[in-house]
Amino acid sequence: MKKKLNYLLTGLLFVLAVVASHSFGMGEGMSLATVAVVNTQLKNTLAEKEMLKQLRHEHTWVSEIRSRQNWVNQDTIKLPKRGAAPKVLIDNTNYPIVKNRRDDSHIVISLHKFDTENTIVTEDELYALPYEKVSDVQAQHRETLEDETQEYGLWGLAPQEKAEAENLFVLETTGTDDGTGRKKLTTKDLRTLQEKMNAKGINKKGRILILCDEHVSDLLDEDKKFYTQYHNHKEGAIASRYYGFTIYEDSTTPEYAYNAGATKWEKIAYGSAITGNKSSVVFHKGSTAKAAGSVKRFMRAASEDPENRENTIGFRLWHIIVAYGIEGSAAIVSADV
Repeated sequence: MKKKLNYLLTGLLFVLAVVASHSFGMGEGMSLATVAVVNTQLKNTLAEKEMLKQLRHEHTWVSEIRSRQNWVNQDTIKLPKRGAAPKVLIDNTNYPIVKNRRDDSHIVISLHKFDTENTIVTEDELYALPYEKVSDVQAQHRETLEDETQEYGLWGLAPQEKAEAENLFVLETTGTDDGTGRKKLTTKDLRTLQEKMNAKGINKKGRILILCDEHVSDLLDEDKKFYTQYHNHKEGAIASRYYGFTIYEDSTTPEYAYNAGATKWEKIAYGSAITGNKSSVVFHKGSTAKAAGSVKRFMRAASEDPENRENTIGFRLWHIIVAYGIEGSAAIVSADV
């Protein structure tokens, strides 16, 4: 169906270009060049629209976050910053009640730019293969961007370090040795975090916990209820209410290193070759946003590369997953025995 649509559009564009070329006195060669340019632009536009349409992060923790496309302009996002909350008066007898303004503000930040490395597809391959490799390559680029934006987004949501005054929590696991010198995650650790968040008045609804693989294994060993929920879930969340959290699993959670001089855990830079201790991450979906900006396909056809006769394809996507509210975030780091 897509092939037929492309052929029809290409034919229509060819007719329009030829008509236009004769109307304006251009030669036949110019009309063919015009068709080639317009056809390339059309294919780029279709590929870019398809990229944004398919970039959904389905059945992952990202699906919990509300899309804020209406906050995006020119690949930047305008994040709201609430003013001071009102004081609550109990058994008040003094009137008139004090009036205060709430002065809201906004922070404008740039979306992150994600570029894929280019992929080449030769004319020889297209001639020999029984499937449309160009389309398959484009789908692979989209899948790779989907994975990378998710992993980078999770790294960004995790706290850099402990700062409980700002609702940023970093806790250690306290369980027994798993046999490798790592303390296991326990349900008691989850209750401790839950209590800390409750004490800070953080909304109980909307807490999302993303467990790393080793912490999933720990809970499977300890809690039969979690074991049952884990093996009964099909896609998406493992559990909707588990010690106050909606639970997901992700193998790309960030790692932390212990700074002995500062006596604290610090998040390792994204993409660093340094290895640290794995963590599970908590964020609050009520104060987290996701948005996609512009997407661009970079394409050079084999007809424009006579030496190598190769099609070259790459994509650029602007995207962000960001926390903007007061609910904060947390990490539970695997402690050493």
